[in-house]
Amino acid sequence: MDELFSQCLAFTLRAEGGYVDNPDDPGGATNMGITLATYRTWSDDPSAGDSQVRDLTMHTAGAIYRTLYWNPLRGDALPAGVDLSVFDFGVNAGVWRSGRVLQLALGFSSDTVDGCVGPETLAAADKANVRELIEALASRQAIYYRSLKDYSLFGQGWLKRTETRRDAALGMLDSSPTRKV
Repeated sequence: MDELFSQCLAFTLRAEGGYVDNPDDPGGATNMGITLATYRTWSDDPSAGDSQVRDLTMHTAGAIYRTLYWNPLRGDALPAGVDLSVFDFGVNAGVWRSGRVLQLALGFSSDTVDGCVGPETLAAADKANVRELIEALASRQAIYYRSLKDYSLFGQGWLKRTETRRDAALGMLDSSPTRKV
């Protein structure tokens, strides 16, 4: 499953790019998509500063993404393509939100949606038509982005990323090994 994580991580790293510190971005200094707050959480070092983010290595970024995003979203147990859709959206919008969007796309009722990718969510994903699920995820992700107050600043980029993510996820359907939950 490391190959599938690597494939999804490569997509996210391409989408995120290198070091930026956009004053309009509430995340502040970011490198490879990793903010200072995320780095502090992962390293358990509240005194870490912008220099740790700026000097982030690819190896450390991969460890952060696996620990804080891939593992909680159970990327290793999701169908190929769905893993990318859920993981990359989780990086961009948060793990809890990505789990909720997955559950809603799977048809969970609003009173059963909790954002945790557990046994029920994995079983439903395993039974789903993966192509339709990827399309539903992309649609719901776009709706989420359109609802954000800073959509006017970043919205076109978010929608382009969603489209590119959907296309890459659909491309994974024929090229990735089947997984068991």
